[in-house]
Amino acid sequence: MKRLLFLLSIFFVIQAAAQNPKTLISENELPTVVERILERRDSLKNDGYKIRKIKSHFNLEFASSANAYFSGGSFDEMSFKMNRVRLEIYGKLNDHLSYHFRQSFSSYNNVNTVENLPSSIEYANLKWRFNDKFDLVVGKQFLAVAGYEGYVNGLLVREFSEFNNNFAIFQTGVKGSVHLTPDQHLYFQVVNQKTGLEEYNLPSGVEASKFPLLASACWMGWFADGAVNLQYSASAGQLAKGKNIYYLMCGNIYEKGPVLAYLDVLYQRSGLDNQHRISSLAPVPSMAQNIQYLTIIGNVDYRFSPKWNGYIKGAFETAGVYKENGLFAEGRMMSSWNAQACMEWFPFEEDKGFKVFAHYVYKGFELTDNAKALGATKPHTQRISLGIQYIIPVL
Repeated sequence: MKRLLFLLSIFFVIQAAAQNPKTLISENELPTVVERILERRDSLKNDGYKIRKIKSHFNLEFASSANAYFSGGSFDEMSFKMNRVRLEIYGKLNDHLSYHFRQSFSSYNNVNTVENLPSSIEYANLKWRFNDKFDLVVGKQFLAVAGYEGYVNGLLVREFSEFNNNFAIFQTGVKGSVHLTPDQHLYFQVVNQKTGLEEYNLPSGVEASKFPLLASACWMGWFADGAVNLQYSASAGQLAKGKNIYYLMCGNIYEKGPVLAYLDVLYQRSGLDNQHRISSLAPVPSMAQNIQYLTIIGNVDYRFSPKWNGYIKGAFETAGVYKENGLFAEGRMMSSWNAQACMEWFPFEEDKGFKVFAHYVYKGFELTDNAKALGATKPHTQRISLGIQYIIPVL
């Protein structure tokens, strides 16, 4: 009987513990990572030696809107959409090392087998600052190419051109920066250049490249007390054996007082259509070869009061084939126009990360006879959006 009571008591103790599970580390045993960082930022050791400062920033970005879609002049649907949700962590470990991580939760999450990294991760890099003149970035990073629309945070762009909307702007590699003067910088970079081809079969007779890399050189200069920023870049790489890719890009930005204006010119010429905009015109899955894209983007923002900002934007783009191949005849395939107008309201002057916006987008497409011969169609589209955007500084 005593043995039975002893076993029952052990059973009830175990059951009670199961009903009230504890974490492996109790709340009072160890401080959290955030508590450690905040505690050590400005702390001093007894001997006066300052503990390494860890300056971190942890932001959550999101934008959501209600959208009315129109196609070919007819109303399609009304729906809600999470336009962007991103988590960003960046900061300094010391005077020489800094880091940057950012992941998007509103983009495709296919894993690039070469990089061993999902495409939703935009930044995952470490920056080594040797001195005031030179630094090195290793890991997944932004391409060292020019153009304001592709360069800045997507929340400031609102709606991309067709070029940048189909351009794999984040790749894994290495970048060196040379600060010629405080106002003039040179960037040299080598990164992967496979994104955009993995899901498609290469055309018959085309072999995969052993060096699917892209090399870029970019110059940036600031003039007129920083109001004028000029950006120029050239890139070259290999998509497949004997199939090269070239980019020439420039950005011309003016930002002073309430005015932000920019003019981007972007050009691509490549042996394979890694953007798939021309390839998608074919009636059957097929990769176009010998293609070229040209895009011109103009934008003017005007902050006419602390709480109100308005902007207009336009883009003209062309897509063509410079040498006949397969289904695709030589010549221009299509032209497109992108027109935008937007009003933004910042209701809280003390919190500039929150805004309410009303946005109108028109996209027009004109197909040439070469594209129509493929049976391609591409109706004009319009969208009216009303939404909110918020950047939450978690840490």
